[in-house]
Amino acid sequence: MSDQNLLDEERERLKTIRDELRVQIHLAGAELRDRFEEMERNWHRLEGRVAAVGETAREEAKDVGEAAKLLIDEIREGYEHIRSRL
Repeated sequence: MSDQNLLDEERERLKTIRDELRVQIHLAGAELRDRFEEMERNWHRLEGRVAAVGETAREEAKDVGEAAKLLIDEIREGYEHIRSRL
């Protein structure tokens, strides 16, 4: 499976978690809303990086893909933290 496919699958998993949290976040406290907003900024960065992987040369794509994977991990940890506090 290609890096692009793996990134797409991870992004879809995160999107599902993100959508679930959006529904619940309006009931959360300010601290969790702030954390969610931070994850939203990261989400938009991830979207740009995943798109860039498909558009860049092979060597550059590897670097962009690695950066996207790190961002995926950061977003997942943030979402898990929020979910555990809801």
